[in-house]
Amino acid sequence: MAGRLEGKVAVVTGGASGIGRAMVEAFLAEGAKVVIGDYSGKQDEVAAELGENVRGFAVDVRKSDQVKALLDHAVATFGKLDILCNNAGLDGVQAPTADYDEDEFDNVVAVNLRGVFLGMKHAIPLMRENGGAIVNTASIAGSVVMATMPAYCAAKAGVMQLTKVVAVENARDNIRVNAICPGVIRTQMVAELPDDWIAQLEESTPAGRIADPREVAMLAVYLASDESPFLTGMSVNIDGGFTSV
Repeated sequence: MAGRLEGKVAVVTGGASGIGRAMVEAFLAEGAKVVIGDYSGKQDEVAAELGENVRGFAVDVRKSDQVKALLDHAVATFGKLDILCNNAGLDGVQAPTADYDEDEFDNVVAVNLRGVFLGMKHAIPLMRENGGAIVNTASIAGSVVMATMPAYCAAKAGVMQLTKVVAVENARDNIRVNAICPGVIRTQMVAELPDDWIAQLEESTPAGRIADPREVAMLAVYLASDESPFLTGMSVNIDGGFTSV
Protein backbone atom coordinates (compact mmCIF):
# COMPACT_ATOMS: atom_id res chain seq x y z
CA MET A 1 0.00 0.00 0.00
CA ALA A 2 1.76 3.14 -1.24
CA GLY A 3 1.37 6.56 0.33
CA ARG A 4 1.51 5.46 3.95
CA LEU A 5 3.62 8.52 4.77
CA GLU A 6 2.03 10.91 2.29
CA GLY A 7 2.46 14.52 3.41
CA LYS A 8 4.91 13.64 6.19
CA VAL A 9 8.31 15.23 6.70
CA ALA A 10 11.07 13.02 8.07
CA VAL A 11 14.66 13.43 9.22
CA VAL A 12 16.97 10.42 9.15
CA THR A 13 20.41 10.67 10.74
CA GLY A 14 23.05 8.42 9.27
CA GLY A 15 20.84 8.39 6.21
CA ALA A 16 23.51 8.28 3.53
CA SER A 17 24.29 4.57 3.87
CA GLY A 18 23.22 1.23 5.29
CA ILE A 19 19.99 1.02 7.28
CA GLY A 20 19.64 4.79 7.22
CA ARG A 21 19.67 4.99 3.44
CA ALA A 22 17.19 2.14 3.25
CA MET A 23 14.92 4.13 5.58
CA VAL A 24 15.24 7.22 3.41
CA GLU A 25 14.35 5.28 0.27
CA ALA A 26 11.40 3.54 1.95
CA PHE A 27 10.06 6.81 3.35
CA LEU A 28 10.29 8.48 -0.06
CA ALA A 29 8.50 5.54 -1.67
CA GLU A 30 5.67 5.99 0.83
CA GLY A 31 5.24 9.67 0.03
CA ALA A 32 7.36 11.45 2.66
CA LYS A 33 9.80 14.29 2.16
CA VAL A 34 13.12 13.54 3.83
CA VAL A 35 16.19 15.35 5.13
CA ILE A 36 19.30 13.19 5.36
CA GLY A 37 21.54 14.14 8.27
CA ASP A 38 24.97 12.60 7.91
CA TYR A 39 28.60 13.03 8.99
CA SER A 40 30.19 11.27 6.01
CA GLY A 41 29.96 14.10 3.50
CA LYS A 42 27.90 11.90 1.16
CA GLN A 43 24.51 13.26 2.15
CA ASP A 44 24.20 15.80 -0.69
CA GLU A 45 25.27 13.26 -3.30
CA VAL A 46 22.72 10.74 -2.06
CA ALA A 47 20.01 13.41 -1.87
CA ALA A 48 20.67 14.47 -5.47
CA GLU A 49 20.48 10.85 -6.55
CA LEU A 50 17.15 10.25 -4.82
CA GLY A 51 15.25 13.24 -6.16
CA GLU A 52 13.55 16.52 -5.36
CA ASN A 53 11.83 15.42 -2.17
CA VAL A 54 15.06 14.80 -0.26
CA ARG A 55 17.76 17.13 1.02
CA GLY A 56 21.15 16.54 2.61
CA PHE A 57 22.49 18.24 5.71
CA ALA A 58 25.90 17.78 7.34
CA VAL A 59 25.61 16.98 11.03
CA ASP A 60 27.68 15.65 13.90
CA VAL A 61 25.07 14.12 16.19
CA ARG A 62 27.39 14.57 19.16
CA LYS A 63 26.92 18.35 18.88
CA SER A 64 23.71 19.86 20.23
CA ASP A 65 23.78 22.97 18.04
CA GLN A 66 24.26 20.90 14.89
CA VAL A 67 21.40 18.53 15.72
CA LYS A 68 19.10 21.47 16.38
CA ALA A 69 20.20 23.09 13.11
CA LEU A 70 19.40 19.85 11.23
CA LEU A 71 15.86 19.71 12.56
CA ASP A 72 15.28 23.43 12.07
CA HIS A 73 16.47 22.99 8.48
CA ALA A 74 13.83 20.34 7.89
CA VAL A 75 11.12 22.70 9.14
CA ALA A 76 12.48 25.62 7.12
CA THR A 77 12.71 23.50 3.96
CA PHE A 78 9.56 21.39 4.11
CA GLY A 79 7.39 23.26 6.63
CA LYS A 80 7.25 20.89 9.60
CA LEU A 81 8.70 17.82 11.29
CA ASP A 82 6.61 14.66 11.61
CA ILE A 83 9.19 11.89 11.88
CA LEU A 84 12.68 11.62 13.33
CA CYS A 85 14.79 8.52 12.88
CA ASN A 86 17.79 8.66 15.21
CA ASN A 87 19.79 6.15 13.22
CA ALA A 88 23.39 7.45 13.18
CA GLY A 89 25.75 5.08 14.94
CA LEU A 90 29.06 3.25 15.01
CA ASP A 91 30.23 0.03 16.56
CA GLY A 92 33.70 1.15 17.69
CA VAL A 93 36.69 -1.07 18.21
CA GLN A 94 36.46 -4.57 19.64
CA ALA A 95 38.44 -5.11 22.83
CA PRO A 96 37.90 -6.59 26.29
CA THR A 97 36.56 -4.06 28.77
CA ALA A 98 39.78 -4.02 30.80
CA ASP A 99 41.70 -3.04 27.67
CA TYR A 100 39.09 -0.73 26.14
CA ASP A 101 40.35 2.74 25.31
CA GLU A 102 38.55 5.36 27.38
CA ASP A 103 38.34 7.93 24.60
CA GLU A 104 36.92 5.29 22.25
CA PHE A 105 34.30 4.38 24.84
CA ASP A 106 33.28 8.02 25.25
CA ASN A 107 33.03 8.51 21.48
CA VAL A 108 30.88 5.43 20.87
CA VAL A 109 28.52 6.47 23.66
CA ALA A 110 28.47 10.07 22.39
CA VAL A 111 27.37 9.03 18.90
CA ASN A 112 25.07 6.13 19.76
CA LEU A 113 23.40 7.42 22.92
CA ARG A 114 24.02 11.15 23.28
CA GLY A 115 23.12 11.59 19.62
CA VAL A 116 19.74 9.95 20.21
CA PHE A 117 19.16 12.07 23.30
CA LEU A 118 19.96 15.28 21.41
CA GLY A 119 17.73 14.29 18.51
CA MET A 120 14.75 13.77 20.79
CA LYS A 121 15.51 16.82 22.94
CA HIS A 122 15.36 19.12 19.92
CA ALA A 123 12.59 17.29 18.00
CA ILE A 124 10.01 17.21 20.77
CA PRO A 125 9.33 20.99 20.84
CA LEU A 126 8.84 20.90 17.05
CA MET A 127 6.35 18.02 17.32
CA ARG A 128 4.26 19.10 20.30
CA GLU A 129 1.62 21.00 18.33
CA ASN A 130 0.79 18.30 15.78
CA GLY A 131 2.30 15.13 17.24
CA GLY A 132 4.91 12.97 15.62
CA ALA A 133 6.84 9.72 15.58
CA ILE A 134 10.40 9.10 16.72
CA VAL A 135 12.16 5.89 15.73
CA ASN A 136 15.48 5.16 17.41
CA THR A 137 17.89 2.59 16.05
CA ALA A 138 19.03 0.46 18.96
CA SER A 139 20.28 -3.13 18.59
CA ILE A 140 19.84 -6.60 19.99
CA ALA A 141 23.23 -5.80 21.54
CA GLY A 142 21.27 -3.70 24.01
CA SER A 143 19.85 -6.88 25.53
CA VAL A 144 22.23 -9.64 24.35
CA VAL A 145 25.88 -9.70 25.41
CA MET A 146 28.38 -9.08 22.64
CA ALA A 147 31.78 -9.72 24.25
CA THR A 148 34.49 -7.14 23.47
CA MET A 149 31.88 -4.51 22.57
CA PRO A 150 31.25 -2.86 25.95
CA ALA A 151 30.66 0.67 24.66
CA TYR A 152 28.31 -0.40 21.87
CA CYS A 153 26.28 -2.69 24.11
CA ALA A 154 26.02 -0.11 26.89
CA ALA A 155 24.98 2.65 24.49
CA LYS A 156 22.33 0.56 22.76
CA ALA A 157 20.89 -0.57 26.10
CA GLY A 158 20.74 3.10 27.02
CA VAL A 159 18.85 3.89 23.82
CA MET A 160 16.24 1.28 24.68
CA GLN A 161 15.68 2.69 28.17
CA LEU A 162 15.74 6.31 26.98
CA THR A 163 13.11 5.40 24.40
CA LYS A 164 10.77 4.33 27.18
CA VAL A 165 11.38 7.46 29.23
CA VAL A 166 10.68 9.83 26.35
CA ALA A 167 7.66 7.81 25.22
CA VAL A 168 6.05 8.09 28.64
CA GLU A 169 6.86 11.77 28.98
CA ASN A 170 5.29 12.69 25.63
CA ALA A 171 2.44 10.24 25.11
CA ARG A 172 -0.25 12.82 25.92
CA ASP A 173 1.16 15.08 23.20
CA ASN A 174 0.70 12.32 20.62
CA ILE A 175 4.43 11.92 20.17
CA ARG A 176 5.19 8.23 19.82
CA VAL A 177 8.70 6.96 20.52
CA ASN A 178 9.89 3.46 19.65
CA ALA A 179 13.18 1.70 19.06
CA ILE A 180 14.20 -0.79 16.42
CA CYS A 181 16.65 -3.48 17.54
CA PRO A 182 18.24 -5.06 14.48
CA GLY A 183 20.12 -8.30 14.58
CA VAL A 184 22.61 -9.14 11.85
CA ILE A 185 21.92 -6.82 8.89
CA ARG A 186 23.86 -6.63 5.64
CA THR A 187 25.55 -3.23 6.19
CA GLN A 188 29.13 -1.99 6.00
CA MET A 189 29.33 -2.17 9.80
CA VAL A 190 28.59 -5.90 9.74
CA ALA A 191 30.85 -6.45 6.73
CA GLU A 192 33.77 -5.17 8.79
CA LEU A 193 33.25 -7.74 11.55
CA PRO A 194 35.54 -10.80 11.55
CA ASP A 195 34.33 -13.52 9.20
CA ASP A 196 34.05 -16.04 12.01
CA TRP A 197 31.75 -13.65 13.92
CA ILE A 198 29.46 -13.29 10.91
CA ALA A 199 29.39 -17.04 10.31
CA GLN A 200 28.62 -17.68 13.97
CA LEU A 201 25.84 -15.09 13.99
CA GLU A 202 24.30 -16.59 10.85
CA GLU A 203 24.47 -20.06 12.37
CA SER A 204 22.91 -18.80 15.60
CA THR A 205 20.03 -17.08 13.81
CA PRO A 206 17.00 -19.34 13.33
CA ALA A 207 16.36 -17.69 9.94
CA GLY A 208 19.90 -18.75 8.96
CA ARG A 209 20.78 -15.58 7.11
CA ILE A 210 21.75 -11.93 7.30
CA ALA A 211 18.85 -9.55 6.71
CA ASP A 212 18.67 -6.84 4.08
CA PRO A 213 18.52 -3.22 5.35
CA ARG A 214 15.22 -2.79 3.51
CA GLU A 215 13.60 -5.23 5.92
CA VAL A 216 14.51 -2.94 8.80
CA ALA A 217 13.35 0.09 6.85
CA MET A 218 9.86 -1.32 6.41
CA LEU A 219 9.57 -1.73 10.16
CA ALA A 220 10.56 1.93 10.49
CA VAL A 221 7.82 2.86 8.01
CA TYR A 222 5.24 1.05 10.13
CA LEU A 223 6.41 2.69 13.37
CA ALA A 224 6.48 6.12 11.71
CA SER A 225 3.08 5.78 10.06
CA ASP A 226 -0.47 6.27 11.28
CA GLU A 227 -0.85 2.48 11.25
CA SER A 228 0.71 2.25 14.73
CA PRO A 229 -1.13 4.98 16.71
CA PHE A 230 -1.17 3.08 20.02
CA LEU A 231 2.37 1.71 19.86
CA THR A 232 4.88 3.65 21.92
CA GLY A 233 7.72 2.94 24.33
CA MET A 234 8.60 -0.33 22.63
CA SER A 235 11.92 -1.81 21.53
CA VAL A 236 11.14 -4.13 18.64
CA ASN A 237 13.62 -6.87 17.78
CA ILE A 238 14.09 -7.59 14.08
CA ASP A 239 16.61 -10.39 14.18
CA GLY A 240 15.33 -13.51 12.43
CA GLY A 241 14.50 -15.08 15.79
CA PHE A 242 18.00 -14.65 17.26
CA THR A 243 16.77 -13.42 20.66
CA SER A 244 13.99 -16.03 20.80
CA VAL A 245 16.31 -18.99 21.40
